[in-house]
Amino acid sequence: MSQITTVPEPVGPPPRRRGRPIGEWLLAIGLLLPNLVLLIVFTYRPLIDNIRLSFTDWNIAAPLANYIGLENYRTWLSDPNSHLVLRNTLIFTVATVGLSLIIGLALAMLLDQKLRGRNLVRSAIFAPFVISGAAIGIAFQFVFDPNFGMVHDLLSRVGIGTPDFYQQPGWALVMVTATYVWKNIGYTFVIYLAALQGRRTDLDEAAEIDGASAWQHFRRVLLPQLRPTTYFLSITVLLSSVQVFDIINVMTKGGPQGYGTTTMVYQVYRETFVNNKAGYGATVATIMFLILLVITVVQVRVMDRGQRRD
Repeated sequence: MSQITTVPEPVGPPPRRRGRPIGEWLLAIGLLLPNLVLLIVFTYRPLIDNIRLSFTDWNIAAPLANYIGLENYRTWLSDPNSHLVLRNTLIFTVATVGLSLIIGLALAMLLDQKLRGRNLVRSAIFAPFVISGAAIGIAFQFVFDPNFGMVHDLLSRVGIGTPDFYQQPGWALVMVTATYVWKNIGYTFVIYLAALQGRRTDLDEAAEIDGASAWQHFRRVLLPQLRPTTYFLSITVLLSSVQVFDIINVMTKGGPQGYGTTTMVYQVYRETFVNNKAGYGATVATIMFLILLVITVVQVRVMDRGQRRD
């Protein structure tokens, strides 16, 4: 009979893995270093300088900045116009993010079907995204003109009076919101369309075999697959909409009636370059940065929890 030999179990700690070759570390440093330098020079250093200037009353034309502590922050918090600016920013951001996601998804689902001429329509939807916001703002000034614009013509056909978009703050905010959504809808459309084309078709077939309705298929099968894309778009569209300047500057210049369409980023421009209060403008920019930082951290945590559940 042949004896069965057993291999003895190793005794002692497992052997240490050899570290990465020095060449790989040098390659990683060489690839990362230029990006880190650019981030430090063009992102982190200006951010730190902005926070430092927020504690001064610096006039942008003055050679020196006088330290005044938290006075700028107290002024902003007590100013009633600041509350109006914050409200405008909140309404504009929520409306643009929500409408961009909803309309972009609807268009992506429609043009994901086999329709004649869909490639031409896809290009037409995406085209405004690459056009200058200032150019679109000038064009839409005529679209929303209360006397002879396209909106006036459409409303007059159904017997509805045209709002004065340039004199009523509420309608002016609606005007710039609609213009921004029209310009940037191509971005959410393209991202959603790519996500739809990469979804699992076997789940669609299983839902069809089980007799799921269109709403059940959308809610139970499609939306869960689009959840990571929706989280990504909610963050990127939010950051983009908060920084809108060109459309507001061209169409309303922050008005009407003073602060009718002024958002926080436009207030930074107005205080810094119009009122020559660079220190106060830096304060508004710092507050906006802190608000966006908190919102982004919350969004990322929600996204992580959603991915863990999936």
